Amino acid sequence: MTTAYRPRRSVLYMPASNERALEKAKTLPVDGLIFDLEDAVGPQEKEAARENARAAAACGDYGYREVTIRVNGTGTQWHEADLEAACAAGPDGIVVPKVGSADEVRGLVAAMEAHGAPEHTRLWAMVETPDAVLDARAVATASGRLAVLVLGTNDLVTELQARFVPGRGPLLAALSSVVLAARAAGVAVLDGVYNDVRDLEGLAAECRQGRDLGFDGKTLIHPGQIGPCHEAFTPSAEEVEEARGLLAAWEAGAGRGVVTYEGRMVENLHVEVAQRVLATDEAVRSRS
Repeated sequence: MTTAYRPRRSVLYMPASNERALEKAKTLPVDGLIFDLEDAVGPQEKEAARENARAAAACGDYGYREVTIRVNGTGTQWHEADLEAACAAGPDGIVVPKVGSADEVRGLVAAMEAHGAPEHTRLWAMVETPDAVLDARAVATASGRLAVLVLGTNDLVTELQARFVPGRGPLLAALSSVVLAARAAGVAVLDGVYNDVRDLEGLAAECRQGRDLGFDGKTLIHPGQIGPCHEAFTPSAEEVEEARGLLAAWEAGAGRGVVTYEGRMVENLHVEVAQRVLATDEAVRSRS
């Protein structure tokens, strides 16, 4: 199963129990939305949130924004009803927390098919445990229906008995391992959330770090975090100009053994990077 490239620079969690938030999301300049039935929703609100998410995902009013629903995890009392409702709504994706193995992925995909999920509804698997990190490649390659790995960094820090520190040193090995698995499998990968919604400087630094590590984008918990996230994950004007110049030099030198651009040797791998920069820039511009 393949899909066209789409930006996932910013993917915002929205509590599905909050109807005003779901309505506001239609106006936010965010690439993706996760209507949350899990952590952001109390037990007494689960059923109402499920109906809100189903109706919102099915309404078709979110434009270019990628719409997903995060269900409660496998084994919880709400999981089956959540999954059935999400499949019926037919969002772009169904986000499942704490996916720990390839077998779980296959079981989730089988359940999605049994519930009649349309073909365009993909599985987004959250990587939140040591087991999931260690088996990330198996998870990512278990089904062609899986489109995205999502880091659950809060849960991962807890399970590692690590600490939240600037620079995320305790998490770097895990973050890189999951990016490696995603790239090997050819699926997208999203960084975890930044918890302090007031600290935009810290958020910006973490977004830049995520981009440098190879993430496609970042999950967010507040609309105010969208701007710094987009700044980090959107190619700059200088990067776009350089990519165009490099590709022009490559095309002009077709057939020659060596091509240089501004004194630097150009190889196929540089061409691929430049093409990706321009594809991202084009996709982003088409939304403005």
